[in-house]
Amino acid sequence: MPFVKTQDGTEIFYKDWGTGQPLVFHHGWPLSGDDWDAQMMFFLSKGYRVIAHDRRGHGRSSQTDSGNEMDTYAADVAALAAHLDLKDAVHIGHSTGGGEVTRYVARHGGNGRVAKAVLIGAVPPVMVKSDANPGGLPLEVFDGFRAALVANRAQFYVDVPAGPFYGFNRPGAKVSQGVIDNWWRQGMAGGIKAHYDCIKAFSETDFTEDLKAIEVPTLVMHGDDDQIVPIADSALLSVKLLKKGTLKVYPGLPHGMCTTHPDTINADLLAFIQS
Repeated sequence: MPFVKTQDGTEIFYKDWGTGQPLVFHHGWPLSGDDWDAQMMFFLSKGYRVIAHDRRGHGRSSQTDSGNEMDTYAADVAALAAHLDLKDAVHIGHSTGGGEVTRYVARHGGNGRVAKAVLIGAVPPVMVKSDANPGGLPLEVFDGFRAALVANRAQFYVDVPAGPFYGFNRPGAKVSQGVIDNWWRQGMAGGIKAHYDCIKAFSETDFTEDLKAIEVPTLVMHGDDDQIVPIADSALLSVKLLKKGTLKVYPGLPHGMCTTHPDTINADLLAFIQS
């Protein structure tokens, strides 16, 4: 299987299919590159080169006990981009992956490597509540995530997709057991220590200066019924910090809208990439 080895010896698994302009997909917590199946197949059919990696500690990559924070995540992506010699790439990140894209593009995206960026249901600017971010979620919410993870990771990884992640807890929702099981499968493939550390990375990292530093056109996509990353303290703030930001809000759609509504998301992604 294809891996790139980073400076600290971590092996990052990746999929690299097709030819043409490269599209790099960055997954959310605690998933893997498999979460992008619907996008990978669609854009492959449209003649693009599609790449998805498993973040360190996730999926098929090394189950790391260190480096599970945004600076290292971004450096890992830079190692992958150098290994594959990516140029004029579009980096597309969901949730935690949106934070990874933000830091990578801000710090490593020069020299023609990055053409555009997309943030979908993404965690920037910062999730946790503070005096500087009064609209954020209280730290106790994320402490609860950590406690649930340690107490019974397998059950927690059923409860999240069966409930708020895909909006399956909403009245009248069309629930897919296969989608829930696939979320569980991806999550359980990773390492609990890396997943535990990543909760701090996605909730407490402040991406404000990264957003301000991004020079390329950036599309911010967010469902207004996102129960995992509430839109008011994420997308609505991020787009104001971006030099070339465009916001697209999806009424009633959940956090996992790339999976629940792929036709809608793929069409809008294609339009932005081609614009």
